[in-house]
This record gives sequence, structure tokens and C-alpha cells, in this order.
Amino acid sequence: MAVRAIRGAIQLDLDDRDHLLAGTTELVKGVMEQNGLAVDDLISMLFTATPDLHSEFPALAARELGIVDVPLMCAQEIDVTGAMPRVVRLLAHVETLRGKHEIQHVYLGGAAALRKDIAQ
Repeated sequence: MAVRAIRGAIQLDLDDRDHLLAGTTELVKGVMEQNGLAVDDLISMLFTATPDLHSEFPALAARELGIVDVPLMCAQEIDVTGAMPRVVRLLAHVETLRGKHEIQHVYLGGAAALRKDIAQ
């Protein structure tokens, strides 16, 4: 069993609590499903949000999915001039039998432009 890191991001349409939670839920589910993960495979998850998102903590979406005994943390993304707005990013540390080349990073909506080299 190896420890791997999985990245993901989603660009939201607006800063609205329900929209943020729905988008983050989609992102977490996508990372879990595309990598064949169960909650027991998770070690930790870090969420960042761009400074224009402040309606809710993105980690709440993971808690509402039943991810309750995994350390979660939220932070603010650095405010870089010209950066893509309204983006929630995720970094998950997991235990998996998958090799690095088999990990599926998940970039949804407009956030796919952030990593065209690895986005699905």
C-alpha cells in the first residue's frame, strides 16, 4: 500500500453557500469515484478557496458526505493578480495500491483550464 496525493479543483459560478457545497461535493465524489477510493482510504484532505469565496467552509461538504473521521483543513488560496476566480481546490492524501501514473486528478468546469495536462 502506498500513500499518494490527489489534486482537484472546481470553478464555481458564484459565491453562494449551497452552490459552494454542491460544487465541492461534486469534486470530492469525483476524486473518490475516479480513483476507486473508500472513506477508509483517506488520510487527510486540504481544501483551499480563492479570496472571493467566503460563504462556507468547503470541508463541510466532505463532512456532509460522511467523511467524519478524516482530518480536513481549509485555507485561503493566495491572491494572485489575474488568477482564475471562484475556485475551490482539493489535495487529498490517500492509501492506495494504484501507482502514481494511475492516479486520476479531477478538474471540473472552468478549473480544467488550470491543468490541461492532467485534467480529465
